[in-house]
Amino acid sequence: MRPGLATFAPALAPRLAPRLTRWLAVGALACAPLAPLTLLMPAATAHAAAPAANASAAKSASPAACAWPAWNTFRSTLLSADGRVIDASTPRQVTVSEGQSYALFFALVANDRASFDKVLTWTENNLAQGDLATHLPAWIWGRRDIGEDGKPVAASATSGASGAAHAGEPQWGVIDSNPASDADLWIAYTLLEAGRLWNERRYTALGTVMARNIVREETAVLPGLGRTVLPGPVGFTIGKDVWRLNPSYVPLQVMRRFMLALPEAGEWKALLASSARLVNETAPKGYSPDWVEYHAKGGFAPDAQTHAESAYNAIRVYLWAGMLAGDDPLRTGTLATFKPLADFVGAHGFPPERVDTTTGTPGPNEGNGGFSAAVAPYLSALGRSDLANAQVDRSRALAQKSPPGYYSSVLMLFGLGYLDGLYHFDAQGRVAPAWTSACPTPR
Repeated sequence: MRPGLATFAPALAPRLAPRLTRWLAVGALACAPLAPLTLLMPAATAHAAAPAANASAAKSASPAACAWPAWNTFRSTLLSADGRVIDASTPRQVTVSEGQSYALFFALVANDRASFDKVLTWTENNLAQGDLATHLPAWIWGRRDIGEDGKPVAASATSGASGAAHAGEPQWGVIDSNPASDADLWIAYTLLEAGRLWNERRYTALGTVMARNIVREETAVLPGLGRTVLPGPVGFTIGKDVWRLNPSYVPLQVMRRFMLALPEAGEWKALLASSARLVNETAPKGYSPDWVEYHAKGGFAPDAQTHAESAYNAIRVYLWAGMLAGDDPLRTGTLATFKPLADFVGAHGFPPERVDTTTGTPGPNEGNGGFSAAVAPYLSALGRSDLANAQVDRSRALAQKSPPGYYSSVLMLFGLGYLDGLYHFDAQGRVAPAWTSACPTPR
């Protein structure tokens, strides 16, 4: 999430999507050194990309899909018929690239290829100028004829919106064209995993090209930290020797997957290392900040703009940590980093909505049901199943009282879907949906 970011570049009008053959053509060029699909992963796991005949045989032995009512609800209430995740809580009815990336991941976990392709096509057509192989997706799309307050904006501000401008008609299009690296990482990751799990080379090719574009456009070599993921291409270098970073943008299992899936791209090893430091070294009191500064002289420092607050961005850091594989080398240290959060939940029965990370002092408000769903896998990973179960119950009870919006729904799909056994991550960062083996017993 990037609330309040300014628009860094002119809005880009949606364009017609290229044919899928263009993905293959561009992917073939980018992947030329990679040769067969099996070279995209370690030799020990090459069986996961077996020929189509073997994949078909394996698929026939495993369920086509597992029951996931929460995904069905998300799809029917927040996903448009053409594949756009809509945040209806905003006057501009916005769609963010982050939401599109998550929907792709959930569709893969659900073995819902029809929804996957709709979300991918909408994202490419409307956020990537019709070509995800060439353009990283714009961060935010929605009504351009009104502002965040719902009031009309000047006509000149909507001149780039799609379609002819007619008085009184809503004008839709890109609101902020600056890409967001968290969304881009999840899209590229999910494409790689979709290519592997569905034995579809065009997804693998596109994910590989996107990964290379991310390295080129959304990373930088920071003194003393090495190559690091920036939140986006523009706006996060502050002066000459200061950068603004976001720990929630770099799930460690996702970063590990890129390192192992693309071994010829040596940058990913450095990116995993800097991501691990970003996650673990910015929480001195056990709470992750939404945003943090990195100084060439001095290292990590509190973010001046957000006053080092932990809130709606940082809640994902605990979620990603809790879903690390049991044998992931980074798991033990990362779980230990945030133990004060677990202690707070144990003492109060809920995660805090906001925390001053410089002092470890929580604010007065309770985190919502999405927050409870996000911390539950972390509590479970610590062995505190009592606390985890209580947070699951709290999350579901709050959802019954008031339907969760876009962001809480996403956190619940991630956290509760994980604990329900619908998917997990292995030590190589690969996602393992339940439909590839056996569906869990409904809880």
